[in-house]
Amino acid sequence: MNEPVGKRAVVIGGSVAGTLAARVLSEFYREVVVVDRDEVLGVDKPRRGTPHTWHAHGLHARGYFILEELFPNLLGDLRDSGVPVGDLARMKWYFDGKQVMPADSGLPSITALRPVLEHHLRLRTAALPNVTYRERTDVHGLLATREGKRIIGVRVQARDGSPEERLGADLVVDASGRGTRTPVWLEELGFERPAEERVKVGLAYTTRMFRKRPEMFGGWQSINPVASPAHPRGAFFGQVNEDECILSLTGLLGDHPPTDARGYLDYVKSLPAKEIYEAVKDAQPLIEPVTFKFPASLRRRYERLKRFPERLFVLGDAFCSFNPVYGQGMTVASMEAIALREHLRRRSEPDSRRFLREIGKVVNDPWDISTSGDLDFPGVEGKRTLKVKMGNAYMAKVQYAATIDPGITAAFMRVAGLVDPPAALMKPGIVRRVLRAGRRRPAPGATVTELPRPDSESRAA
Repeated sequence: MNEPVGKRAVVIGGSVAGTLAARVLSEFYREVVVVDRDEVLGVDKPRRGTPHTWHAHGLHARGYFILEELFPNLLGDLRDSGVPVGDLARMKWYFDGKQVMPADSGLPSITALRPVLEHHLRLRTAALPNVTYRERTDVHGLLATREGKRIIGVRVQARDGSPEERLGADLVVDASGRGTRTPVWLEELGFERPAEERVKVGLAYTTRMFRKRPEMFGGWQSINPVASPAHPRGAFFGQVNEDECILSLTGLLGDHPPTDARGYLDYVKSLPAKEIYEAVKDAQPLIEPVTFKFPASLRRRYERLKRFPERLFVLGDAFCSFNPVYGQGMTVASMEAIALREHLRRRSEPDSRRFLREIGKVVNDPWDISTSGDLDFPGVEGKRTLKVKMGNAYMAKVQYAATIDPGITAAFMRVAGLVDPPAALMKPGIVRRVLRAGRRRPAPGATVTELPRPDSESRAA
């Protein structure tokens, strides 16, 4: 443990963001208490109140590197439990209906079911001697000093009928997700709510689990047609363990994948990756189709507030919630955990406003990536600045170049995996290759040949 910053830190929420925060806080506080309204320890299946956890999740590149630092040998534990781990750029991706050239990028991608990954993270975190999870407990509000300028704890009540109690804390971290109550609690203390930015995407996931057969994937870890304006229906079809696979269908702006078995398969048949339909049309389903709706990406601009109570931090989806098709949520949560660690290492006392500005910087690139991508769809409402228009036009060229140049695939995946900033795709060498590839672009309707399987010779230049 580093030199203690305080006696007790309380984390609201025990999902990925809260668990990672607790792991970091354990280095700086004598006691860390994670409060969650549900039973979370030992749970490796979707739980009540988390409908999004039924659906496909990926932990890509930068998120993996951070988790491996916080939880040494995590990769070994996951592999031992049958979780597939592969190269992000050697999955079978489709951009704008065309298969991307696979590449060796060195970027790990884990396609575990989210509850399974959460279980591994909680198991490690809860085993720390100074971390306690208080399950089935509601947080009713914040405790503050008389003038309201400093948070000194939370009001909690166990769901077993026990009376409400005051849980003192030297730091409170809100990692409770999109349903956070912090904006309301701020108003109650006389502070302003943060301004909110929304990008309405009208997204819905519909997911089904299937019994896996050896021939389903043809050597690929996953097959992923990415939605585009010309092909707005997307999917993630991936292996999640030795015996099961998952197929999450996505639809935007009200074009939602059906939940009846026949309608679900018809939607699968409409995807540009025809092999997915062939794989699941007669596969054994393990669950009925499950839907989760995501109306809008949401960013709360805490970093712009001029007044904010001390000893209160906000992170995870409570700070910024991204369109999940980009697979950024868990990786951004891990980046925020590292920002939390760096903040506490630099300062003798936590500084709320400074920390919120630091988190604002963490989410800037992921927010720009996802919202700019969403605004490429004509039906999505939002301001299309010249930067957004030019960025989307160039990104379309990058994605086409990735269908013929594995070096561009690797560079693109470094940005998608949040290892490199988007500006990395504007390096002169990358721009030259993108423009060179554009001169070879076939006419609309031209036949696209099948690209090599991942065990074939296809290397990033």
